[in-house]
Amino acid sequence: MDLGRLLLRTAVGGLFVGHGLQKLAGWFGGGGPEGTRQFFSSLGLGRRNATVAGLAEATGGSLLVLGLATPLSAAALTSVMLTAIRTVHLKKGPWNANGGYEYPVVLIAALLALADGGPGGISLDARLGTERRGAAWMASAAALGAAGSVLAVELGKREAAELASAA
Repeated sequence: MDLGRLLLRTAVGGLFVGHGLQKLAGWFGGGGPEGTRQFFSSLGLGRRNATVAGLAEATGGSLLVLGLATPLSAAALTSVMLTAIRTVHLKKGPWNANGGYEYPVVLIAALLALADGGPGGISLDARLGTERRGAAWMASAAALGAAGSVLAVELGKREAAELASAA
C-alpha cells in the first residue's frame, strides 16, 4: 500500500510540477509566463491567475511528491483542475479525445483519494508525524479546491472588467 501511494503521488505530483514549470518558466514546451498569461486572458481568467495556477501546480505537485501537507496539496491542485474543467473542458463533453473533462476528473479523484487515504508511510508527513487523512480531510480538500476555483474565475472576471474600463 505504501509503495502504491508513493507511485501515485510521484506520477501525479511530478506531472503537475511539469505543468507548473511550463507556465512559470516555459520548460517542457510550455508557453512560459507571457504565453500562459495570453492564454488565461483569452479564457477570461486574467493574467494574474496564470501565475497563481503555475505556482499552485509547481508547489502543490512538489508537496504531493514529497508527501507533505497532502490535503493542502490536494486542495490547491483540485482548484486548478476544477477551473480548467469549468473554463476549457466542460463544454467539450466528457471524453479526452474531444478535449473533454475526463482526465482532469481522474486527477481530482486521485488527489482526493490521497487526501482520504493519506500519503502513506513513505512520505514526509509520515516521517514528521504530521499526516492528516480521512473523509473530513478529503471533504475539506474538495471544498477548498471548489472555493479556489470560484475565486479564480471571479478574480479573472474582475481583472477583465478593470482592463476594459481602463481602455
